[in-house]
Amino acid sequence: MSSYKPDGSVASDHGAAEALNADAAQVQRAWERHLANEPGADGAAGVRNDIFSSWVRSSSAGIDPQRGEAPAAEGADHVAQLRRANRELCDAASGSIYRIGHMLNGTDAMLVLTERHGTVMEAIGDRATLEAAREINLHIGGQWREEAVGTNGIGTALWSGRPMFVHGSEHFVETLKCWSCAAAPIRDPIDRSVIGAVDLSGFTSIFREHNIAFAAAAAGEIEAALAQGLSEERIRLLEALIEKIPARGEDDGLLLLDRHGRIMHRCGVDGLVARDGTVIDTRLGQRLIDLGGAVSLEAVTAALPSTLEYRDVTTIDLDGELRGVALILEQHRRQPSVPRAVQSIRPRAKPRRVTGGEIVAECPAMLRAIDLTERVARVNAPVLIQGETGTGKELFARLIHAEHSAGRDTPYVAVNCGAISREVFGGELFGHVDGAFTGALRQGKAGKLEEAKNGVFCLDEIGEMPLELQPYLLRVLEERVIHRIGETHGRPFEARLVALTNRDLAAEAEAGRFRSDLYYRIDAVTVEVPPLRERGDDILLLLDHFNLRTAQDYGQQPLAFAPELEGLFLGYRWPGNVRELRNLVQRLHSVCGGRTATAEDLPPGMIAEAPADEPSAKDRLQDAEKTIIIKAFERHNGNLSRVAEDLGITRPTLYRRLRQHNIQRVYR
Repeated sequence: MSSYKPDGSVASDHGAAEALNADAAQVQRAWERHLANEPGADGAAGVRNDIFSSWVRSSSAGIDPQRGEAPAAEGADHVAQLRRANRELCDAASGSIYRIGHMLNGTDAMLVLTERHGTVMEAIGDRATLEAAREINLHIGGQWREEAVGTNGIGTALWSGRPMFVHGSEHFVETLKCWSCAAAPIRDPIDRSVIGAVDLSGFTSIFREHNIAFAAAAAGEIEAALAQGLSEERIRLLEALIEKIPARGEDDGLLLLDRHGRIMHRCGVDGLVARDGTVIDTRLGQRLIDLGGAVSLEAVTAALPSTLEYRDVTTIDLDGELRGVALILEQHRRQPSVPRAVQSIRPRAKPRRVTGGEIVAECPAMLRAIDLTERVARVNAPVLIQGETGTGKELFARLIHAEHSAGRDTPYVAVNCGAISREVFGGELFGHVDGAFTGALRQGKAGKLEEAKNGVFCLDEIGEMPLELQPYLLRVLEERVIHRIGETHGRPFEARLVALTNRDLAAEAEAGRFRSDLYYRIDAVTVEVPPLRERGDDILLLLDHFNLRTAQDYGQQPLAFAPELEGLFLGYRWPGNVRELRNLVQRLHSVCGGRTATAEDLPPGMIAEAPADEPSAKDRLQDAEKTIIIKAFERHNGNLSRVAEDLGITRPTLYRRLRQHNIQRVYR
């Protein structure tokens, strides 16, 4: 067994228990001298610095060392209010708390979750220990900040912002000296502020050297769950914003805030200047206003700085409650503007039916993808375009460039991650300085990220990006700074990111073949491009389109097609998608002896693949799954969390199923 020395280090020997008891006696004598206010430099002898400093703070706060228990919150309503205000923390911690807590039965230990001020939100573990803990209010509603109950694991960890253990005599209040506790702060993944703590407590007999590491690991697990939940929340806020984005002027900026007033997305607000000339910090994660988790028109308008010029305040509704707000900001105006009426954002019932540029389509799934792409082009959010090879994903990337707020004259730079060897990939993407590696250009070289300045940077086949380079791209996206290879200073990254993939990146991330943090960063908005076989009569529409274009390119008359070809084309699976259809038309223009194409002119593989009369077992299974999901949505009135729970899957998996089956998501 090992024991902690007074300086916080660990000693390990056969007499550890005796040493621990000796340390406890020394700490107890030091505590008594401190309370007696005895003078002398050795008043803290044998006491860890963190503990003695906490004793001093406890005395200054007027804590009664003889009090019997911690204070408790007044009434269940106050605790319920705290739970609502800390819903993200409680939801993120629930899995870890209950999984670990149930394992503690019979161990004389308990696990505690608190919010940022030390009020207990959850307590679970050994039953006898939980009963004993009620006597000192170490249960739901108990208040364990230092200012309330003096030196203790929870309060001291929250005060210091570091994992802390407080063992036996180190407690300030005498009643607590038979307890041992190890706590670690839980930090907000966005701004790294302390938002709560997780604590392992029990009588002094549970003391082990690894208790503090256990608490820190539990806190890390909760922070990871928080990060995933916040990422999903940000994606949903962006999706809702895109569905009904407020009108913006050329010089207007856009800020998207979550329910705590933190900036989740920004567009056109770099160097935002308020009416009084001060520069407003608009970095992602920055708390622009303090909403305390309660979004309302009154709260937002009251909290906004009086010097901030804004033209529109739009609240965002998710799952039947207000969860965010979008601000349209007017910059450098001489006259103060008058805010327009506030509106609520809800997904539109019917998408616009439009086509764009070279994207030829009439089927609803394709039109929805075009509609979403045109809308997302108006905000500077990363876009992930998913679809099988040959579906025309890059056309959607170019559509974003065409609709890009900075204009069509800006650069469009595309990099195919699957066509560049990993040895030169980093230099191609980030560039290099003189002498960075053997063969580096003397004058250095700008990378593709720099070349895309003010335009659109497209990463094709991003699923092929080498795993070891993905953290560097993530850093660029988070910090908006590019570091050339061999360079110490950074350069601003000022381009719109569009990523293309024919893989299921969510599954790749779950399998560890793609970084999950990068996936969540580039997946702010996902555009699903359907395969050609699911586009119905679009096949004939594209056939006519490619026929006319190829005839023009070849200087020929358009082909005619024999009547039997229509059924063959509509029944064929088109594994190469639109690209295969385009290549087929070019082939037909080259091989047809006359100007009418017949079945004899088709490749043998197309003739062999006759349409199946009956759906395959896989198709029947897919149809059944789609029906089950739709019925679950009907049962739970569109509530995603309840649907996922009912189906026994996670929310990210539910998102993928919705995209896979082309089910329109309706949030309430």
